Amino acid sequence: MSILGLKKKQPKTFKVKVITMDAEMEFSCEVKWKGKDLFDLVCRTVGLRETWFFGLRYTVKDTYAWLKQEKHVLDQEVPKDSPITFHFLAKFFPEKVEEELVQEITQHLFFLQVKKQILDEEIFCSPEASVLLASYAVQAKYGDYDPNFHKPGFLAQDELLPKRVLMQYQMTVDMWEEKITAWYAEHRGIARDEAEMEYLKIAQDLEMYGVSYFAITQNKRDTDLLLGVDAQGLHIYSPNSKLNPNKSFPWSGIRNISYSEKEFTIKPLDKKKDVFKFYSSQLRVNKLILQLCIGNHDLFMRRRKVDSIEVQQMKAQAKEEKARKKMDRQILAREKQMREEAERAKEEMERRLFQLQDEARLANEALLRSEETADLLAEKAQIAEEEAKLLAHKAAEAEQDRQRLEVTAMKTKEEKRLMEQKMREAEQLAVKLVEQSERRLKEADHLKQDLTEAKDAERRAKQKLLEITKTTYPLIAAYSPPPAPPEATDAPYDSASSRLDFKDSDMKRLSMEIERERLEYMEKSKHLQDQLKELKTEIESLKLEEQQQQAGLYAIHSEARGFAQESVYMPHSNVRNLTKNTKRTHEMFKLVLVFATKN
Repeated sequence: MSILGLKKKQPKTFKVKVITMDAEMEFSCEVKWKGKDLFDLVCRTVGLRETWFFGLRYTVKDTYAWLKQEKHVLDQEVPKDSPITFHFLAKFFPEKVEEELVQEITQHLFFLQVKKQILDEEIFCSPEASVLLASYAVQAKYGDYDPNFHKPGFLAQDELLPKRVLMQYQMTVDMWEEKITAWYAEHRGIARDEAEMEYLKIAQDLEMYGVSYFAITQNKRDTDLLLGVDAQGLHIYSPNSKLNPNKSFPWSGIRNISYSEKEFTIKPLDKKKDVFKFYSSQLRVNKLILQLCIGNHDLFMRRRKVDSIEVQQMKAQAKEEKARKKMDRQILAREKQMREEAERAKEEMERRLFQLQDEARLANEALLRSEETADLLAEKAQIAEEEAKLLAHKAAEAEQDRQRLEVTAMKTKEEKRLMEQKMREAEQLAVKLVEQSERRLKEADHLKQDLTEAKDAERRAKQKLLEITKTTYPLIAAYSPPPAPPEATDAPYDSASSRLDFKDSDMKRLSMEIERERLEYMEKSKHLQDQLKELKTEIESLKLEEQQQQAGLYAIHSEARGFAQESVYMPHSNVRNLTKNTKRTHEMFKLVLVFATKN
């Protein structure tokens, strides 16, 4: 009896497997455990404190049900398998995820569940929004985009887009990956929890987000409809459209929801509006609808009240945790940056080391080649030294010749200068003679003109005198010479005779002056011809002397051209220039001589 008593006192247990969105857990539960005991155990294991959003769901025949917390686990219609399988899922959804989801684990579980619903097409999502959501999912999984690490094809094993979107466009997997990666690269610097929150913020605006659908029929007409229950209220849909409801009843506008057997009655807060009734054929579904309505309404009312102490504490802790994580991320980012800089510096040092090694190898090879050529260079240096001595000796001789040529060139230059001076003097003298000749020619022209005028006046006077003589004194004019001029001046004859005598005296005086100037000019011309003859003789002597010097210089130049070409070129060029100048001077003197001879 005692043994049997002990056996009865031993607690009976059963196995439970709980599947979350990212893990599976098994528990050994006591028979007396209620649903709340198992739910609290799972929450403690997961580390979840925002328990009011979640529940344990199980499958019953063709539908699902949520484990009730106030009843024993085994007293409910749970599967009798061992272990009993439950899914830990979000039962109620928040209105604004950013304000209501406090814990990071809560955000993560919601993110995983909503992502699965979108991929399973339980929530409709457009292709554009699907690509954007996929980029945030990749950011949450892989972190910042790194082209060196995230090579093409790194998303091949990830399910990121609904099959409906993949089938809607004729695009390859690589093309979809390229589109997702383009958005993914824009999210650099976003942490995992921030990327998941951005995902949920986009997803909560989708029409089917957080809505539980149930098949119903409307009263009287038995029209097939769909009932949608979410955080905002109740919605009535057509069977073929789950996006746009035909009618909605927000929780703030519902006064009461009553349930009797298969009939539901929704009474609006406004009594003037009609009461809406609908039917559901399955009792298990009706209980689920009522359960979801009560839970969503309670959360709706709870959101509009002041947060409890527990929620305030959680929000404060979450705020501190986010600040701490943000600081940690900043520190990590700085460390990562420093590590990247250190790695770049290391790579640079390694590259520099390889470069220096290559340079050292090349230097060693060059050193070996230089050692091999050192002997040859030494021999060449010795030969070059001997040649340098020989060239130095020749250069000394060339220098002596150059100095001698310079002295000769200086003498030639002095003679040239004297020749040029004489040439300038001769040119000046020639210019003066030309000017005097031109002046004398002009004076002679003037004198000739005066003589012509005097002769014309004399002829006219004689003609007039003859006319007067013929008319007044014909006999005297024919046989006697003109009388001497009287002292009186009032007679016409006397004045004409006086004037005639005056003209004859002027003509004689002018003729004498012209003769005197001609004699002087002839003497100066003779003197100039004598000087030009002397200058010509001197030029001929200088020309002979210059030819002798050129012959001597040419011989010296030919001898020293092989080893002192530079030192000999300058005097020879001077001599050549001097010869040209002398020839030009000689030609100018010839021109001057010809011109003077012509004059």
